[in-house]
Amino acid sequence: MKRTLILAAALIGSGAVVSAQTVSPDDVAYDEYGSIEVSLSGAAGDPAVGAEIMSDRGQGNCVACHQVSALTAAFQGNIGPSLDGAGDRWDEAQLRGIVADAKMTFPDSMMPSFYKVSGFIRPGNAYTGKAADDTFTSLLTAQQIEDVVAYLATLKE
Repeated sequence: MKRTLILAAALIGSGAVVSAQTVSPDDVAYDEYGSIEVSLSGAAGDPAVGAEIMSDRGQGNCVACHQVSALTAAFQGNIGPSLDGAGDRWDEAQLRGIVADAKMTFPDSMMPSFYKVSGFIRPGNAYTGKAADDTFTSLLTAQQIEDVVAYLATLKE
């Protein structure tokens, strides 16, 4: 115990930064309701970046299905629920779980799993009509998930 305290004091005194590791998509720990309690990147999200990701047609593209009054993105969708007030409806862990893999919370959801790389049924190779190989990357990175969660948490009624 004494050595641990000395080591911690030495790290703090030296200005060293101790940060958590990024959680890989296959190692994400969902609770029984689909929530993810810990940050996937080990860093706080940036709400401004999250808003950009949600509006960007090449990244999250959340506005293709959802409407968010605070965003200026054109042609917002109406397939998914409005995200206005999302920060009041769900806490950070719930938001993280929904963005990472909505099917863990809402099994019948058609929302894509933004932080998943395995367990797919009939994956395709982009828009080619051909079967995919066995290598997949997540649609968003761990930090991008944290950024989107940070933005969603700001959406209060």
